[in-house]
Amino acid sequence: MRSTTPGDIDLHIHSSHSDGALPPADLVNRAADLGLSTIALADHDSVSGVAEATTTGRQLGVTVIPAVELSVRYEKWEDVHLLGYGIDHLDPGFLKHLHDFRQRREHRNEEILERINRRLARQGRRPVPLEAVLAFAGGAVGRPHIARALIERGYAENVEHSFQAYLIPCNVPKHYWPMDQAIAEVHRCGGIAVLAHPTSITRDREILSGVIAGLATTGLDGIEVYNNMASRDESDFLSDCALKQGLVMTGGSDFHGIEDGIEMGQGRDGIRFSDSLLAPLMERIAKLSTAGRAGA
Repeated sequence: MRSTTPGDIDLHIHSSHSDGALPPADLVNRAADLGLSTIALADHDSVSGVAEATTTGRQLGVTVIPAVELSVRYEKWEDVHLLGYGIDHLDPGFLKHLHDFRQRREHRNEEILERINRRLARQGRRPVPLEAVLAFAGGAVGRPHIARALIERGYAENVEHSFQAYLIPCNVPKHYWPMDQAIAEVHRCGGIAVLAHPTSITRDREILSGVIAGLATTGLDGIEVYNNMASRDESDFLSDCALKQGLVMTGGSDFHGIEDGIEMGQGRDGIRFSDSLLAPLMERIAKLSTAGRAGA
């Protein structure tokens, strides 16, 4: 199964504790089989899988960095994704924030499922029970879990079809962290804040460079330069932005285990995520972890 090279890493993967398909232990086992040396478990608004992942990592010789992915709002942009690396995943205040967001998120997904079931009824199809969705979720329920339940029942051909036919038309607006609050909370927990797949905000480079510069003044620590939404040319542009703003660079597949053609440790056009990204990342975590706890 090994298709990576020694030293490859992946700093952006998801487990069934948010919207991924695999439990944390299975992800780490897969990473070990692929020859990855380091991964970061970055579930959406959840750190409940970190302990299982780190325990398995110690057994298999895979370093697991505790991480989280937050949905945030910045100026006119909503659903901007912020990665927090090196956070204290046992911090009571942070866990309370995540619990509140998870409650809102689960209520939202239940409402989405209700809307989908009304659409299915109009199509003369049987509803999808919540229990069928929960069977795919190890933690927080996400829309991909609903998608898998739709596919299982033959209502959709694949994940993309399920989103286009049901999840997007039946969507319910999300609740977002304000960017400055999200960055401050990541710092308070001893972690660093990294902008995930920046081109998902806009592919207009002039606008995006302005956004990154503005976020740098807000406390952003890094950007995900290498990711499956960015072409090689876009990654070069993001690398230039990071160097200009003094930001660390990260890379990750955003692996969920349900997308066609995406594997851990591999990026678009065959890009690998080198462990050369690790030293600057860990140095920034160590620096801000000390500063964050001193100010707590």
